[in-house]
Amino acid sequence: MQLTFLRESHTVLAMRRFGLTLTELILVIGIIGILFALLMPSLQKSRLQAKAVVCMSNIRQLNSALSAYVTDSGKFPYGFDDTPVQPPTGGYAGYTQNPIRDRAGWWWFNYLENIYKKKMGAKTVLQCPSKQINYPKFKDDILCGNYGVNLSICRMSVDSNNSVVNPRWSSEVFRPAQTLLIVDSGYAIISWQHAADSFTATLGSTQIEDTAYVPGLSINRQRQLWPEQKIDAVYGRHPQMMVNVGFADGHVARTKAEDLLVKKIPDGHYENRFPLWTPDTK
Repeated sequence: MQLTFLRESHTVLAMRRFGLTLTELILVIGIIGILFALLMPSLQKSRLQAKAVVCMSNIRQLNSALSAYVTDSGKFPYGFDDTPVQPPTGGYAGYTQNPIRDRAGWWWFNYLENIYKKKMGAKTVLQCPSKQINYPKFKDDILCGNYGVNLSICRMSVDSNNSVVNPRWSSEVFRPAQTLLIVDSGYAIISWQHAADSFTATLGSTQIEDTAYVPGLSINRQRQLWPEQKIDAVYGRHPQMMVNVGFADGHVARTKAEDLLVKKIPDGHYENRFPLWTPDTK
């Protein structure tokens, strides 16, 4: 009898030793919650850094494809060509209906082999993983909130005065290692005017094109942009307001968005800073 009692007592003590009271359970849950709260900023930062790395990889692939095109043809592709021939990629990119209207024609990526195929929801190097746009019309439009080529290099086949423009030859870019070719952008084409203070950019065709921007650039706070673009434009995509830039010589770098600002100087002109926006600066 006494031996049985001792065994039962030992069992009860063992249960108490390895079990948790309600108070202890609440304390453990509280500690886990505190640790999770402390770790969240680090996890979020790591997630943003990972997306920035993927974005740079995308820029590098696109820059390599542009360089390959230049090597083969001796000239850069049009940023946009209004040819009536539909590109062989399953249809025109973007939306061609108001109120958000993209031009119907060949965009710069239509000239690059195996870069773009029109398939909704498909992942592609043309999509920036860090863009801060959720509005469906912009989110699903490959032309919006991803990457843009420098309009000073990849020109439009017809300018704002309806004059025919020829593609720019590689020999016309005098400082390729310093000249911007492709960058994180609010639209698929972007010019120095979109990054200039005290300047209203007008590409001359559709309202959506004039809202191109460098994500995180300070002047975007004063610009007339669609409300759905504001977060992406003002607060940027990558940590520390950085943007990924592909240069005309083929190399890729990460730089501050503010480095792309074009400032108005006292004589009324605009200063072309580094990275260079205009390729004909000797």
